[in-house]
Amino acid sequence: MEVSSVKKRYSAGAMFFHWLIAALVIANWYLAERAHDVGGAAAGELFGYHKAIGISILALTLARLALRLTTPLPRLPQNYASWERILARTTHVVFYILLIALPLGAWIANSLGGKAIDMFGLFTIPALPVGANKELGGQIFELHATGGSFLMILVILHVLGALKHTFFDRDGGIFRMLPFGRV
Repeated sequence: MEVSSVKKRYSAGAMFFHWLIAALVIANWYLAERAHDVGGAAAGELFGYHKAIGISILALTLARLALRLTTPLPRLPQNYASWERILARTTHVVFYILLIALPLGAWIANSLGGKAIDMFGLFTIPALPVGANKELGGQIFELHATGGSFLMILVILHVLGALKHTFFDRDGGIFRMLPFGRV
């Protein structure tokens, strides 16, 4: 969708998806880290929640992507250098790729082990019909963990960039994704 020439903020829907997905990503990273620390049955329970949240992130990201493709984007501040514009757009694309690929890859890896995904005890998502290959599933889970670490680094850099634009450049930065504040 084209960038709006007058709109300075993201839509309310985009804000909702942004903050909900951000909170779920951080919570899910924490669950995975905690599961590695506790081990045993407690780890299995935490990973169960991690998987359900991951599938939720996948669904929310697909909905957000649909909204993004049908809603004009706010324009970037005029003071952005060309490299900042390229970096901003590239970062958003990488976020979408990771927010889709990480849960989808984990679902595939889980399916290679013949396991369904319990969605908070409400319903079960069956394993994908990919056959059985625990070794390949393990390799995909390793890539998933690496991708998750990369996603968290990207989140930190994204937050730092928003704070830089808000407090140093004073161009509205974080307020573009909030319903209040001066843009």
